[in-house]
Amino acid sequence: MQETPKGSRLHIAIFGRRNAGKSSLINALTKQEVALVSDVPGTTTDPVAKAMEIPPIGPVVIIDTAGVDDVGQLGEMRVQRTKDVLSKADIAVLVIDATAELSQFELDFVTGIKDRDIPVIGVMNKSDMVIQPESSIPAYEEKTGLKFVIVSALTGQGIEELKSCIIEKAPSDWEGPPIIGDLIDKGDTVILVVPIDSAAPRGRLILPQVQTLRDIIDNDACGLIVKENQLAGSLALLRTPPKLVVTDSQIFKQVDQATPNDVALTSFSVLFARHKGDLATFAAGAKAIQALKPGDKVLIAEACTHHRQQDDIGTVKIPRWLNQAVGGELSYTWISGGQFPADLQQYKLVVHCGACMITRREMLNRLSVIRKSSVPIVNYGLLIAYLNGILDRALAPFPEIKQIISQ
Repeated sequence: MQETPKGSRLHIAIFGRRNAGKSSLINALTKQEVALVSDVPGTTTDPVAKAMEIPPIGPVVIIDTAGVDDVGQLGEMRVQRTKDVLSKADIAVLVIDATAELSQFELDFVTGIKDRDIPVIGVMNKSDMVIQPESSIPAYEEKTGLKFVIVSALTGQGIEELKSCIIEKAPSDWEGPPIIGDLIDKGDTVILVVPIDSAAPRGRLILPQVQTLRDIIDNDACGLIVKENQLAGSLALLRTPPKLVVTDSQIFKQVDQATPNDVALTSFSVLFARHKGDLATFAAGAKAIQALKPGDKVLIAEACTHHRQQDDIGTVKIPRWLNQAVGGELSYTWISGGQFPADLQQYKLVVHCGACMITRREMLNRLSVIRKSSVPIVNYGLLIAYLNGILDRALAPFPEIKQIISQ
């Protein structure tokens, strides 16, 4: 409750060959012994993510990866996992050993990074071990097309310059649009309808609710949190109507009935569809539900792993509602966590969670894969709004999106 969630932190991924000093560089950046360091090549075997604060950058996740030149059957698997990290990296740092020649491994990896349009910084590490390390920089920059920072993780040379480069390279839009801040004005009241059920963590609210409330407060508006059976009474007590009512999507229908038509209504999941991804794409995917037929394959994807409840939203409720809507059984596949298939052409629809636990970069990468497969995608909130016949109302705070999907 006191820390910035991983999905809201800048993700910095460190790449390079084995024994290039990636782990040592991470320790120098953080001024902590957070990564295991050894002279034995291949010490880091799997990507390791560490959430931390790096002044003056702020809250970040640094990802240490296995060497891009790892060998053998296991080595190939490690290299693939290293490549998979690119799907969530906001910035890539390519580390080159100053005592070694530039290799095809680095050149191929640079191409892969650039293909994904990820900002990348070149680092020549171990500069303390060579005479005049700057003499090699022109050749490095010509072959890779990158600008290089000369660094010694051992002595600390160049570390502050590297931090400055990270700040400079950080994409201005890496956090995405605000959750709710641009939809409200100073002094507005927003009602958050928060059901507390057996799946809710004891003693706290779930992440999207907390982040939405924080965004309301940051924009000098007033957030009123109620349970679903308190909404009508709370509306009656207010002198002026709220600017917006935001609800958990699972009770969309109940909250829609209790909220006056002149008050805008949406859900946390709809807000996060815009904040973490592309709202227009998700909204268009909702329209594709009407084309589903019994037997069609549907992929249900959740970005996190959690204990499944008896009436779980992803594995029980959504399949039940979709089957009722199409008048028969659909064929479902479920995935969770960091895995996401590259080939989706067998599916007629992808249904995704609100993506609160992953970065915007990772969600946009997933959307890119989906677009290449020409498969529609909808998220939980928009699907539930559509099935309850209130999609237009759920999109009322976003008139430009309503206009796009009505064309």
